[in-house]
Amino acid sequence: MRVISFNANGIRSAARKGFFDWLPHQRADFVCIQETKAQEPQLTESLYHPRGFHCYYHDAEKKGYSGVALYSRVQPDRVIISLDWPEFDAEGRYLEVQLGKLSVVSLYLPSGSSSELRQQVKFEVMDRFMPHLRGLHRKQREYIICGDWNIAHKEIDLKNWRSNQKNSGFLPEERAWLSRVFDELGWVDVFRRVDARPEQYTWWSNRGQAWARNVGWRIDYQIATPGIAAKARRVEIYKAKRFSDHAPLVIDYTGRL
Repeated sequence: MRVISFNANGIRSAARKGFFDWLPHQRADFVCIQETKAQEPQLTESLYHPRGFHCYYHDAEKKGYSGVALYSRVQPDRVIISLDWPEFDAEGRYLEVQLGKLSVVSLYLPSGSSSELRQQVKFEVMDRFMPHLRGLHRKQREYIICGDWNIAHKEIDLKNWRSNQKNSGFLPEERAWLSRVFDELGWVDVFRRVDARPEQYTWWSNRGQAWARNVGWRIDYQIATPGIAAKARRVEIYKAKRFSDHAPLVIDYTGRL
């Protein structure tokens, strides 16, 4: 089973850069996309509903902002696009499909880098999302939560960690929160379970020569319950072509749907 997570930074922009030419060759079972920056009525071309997938979108109410998508090879038993949390739901940040005992989620947690106000929104989302994660982990289901969590967990997860300790995405409070997700709640950082090497990043600033010099951050994750996480066998951050300022995160799990 292959699962891909990808922040497109605009799904139409990623399409122009070749993402949907690349995708059919990946044999993915699930594709989780974040930051679509489009309303579904704008995505009527067959390109945005790839053959062989059941495709779902959760748009932000604000045009050109946020939004998530999820493509599944198998038709889900249930699709969830609301957490009954109006402010969060309005920004189109969560989409879950359920198939048997497996749930796959496309998640886009807020960034706090644009202003202190948005950083406070981010902290509020983190506070409210923690009980949700606790509740999911207690269910008799396996979960893979794919997405841009907008937090680099440890020093190994970004190039210039010393100079970013007071910046959103690497604040002590954010890192401690993610540690609680792993250590207290029992979720697993699937990529790190398989690949412990340094300099493995998923996002690079468009400024300067960050991409060319591999000055990046690992802020895109597949975070899973222990049972399914233990089945991860191969991980890849795809960088041969650049579709966005983020790279697709590809993980193969043993077993079939």
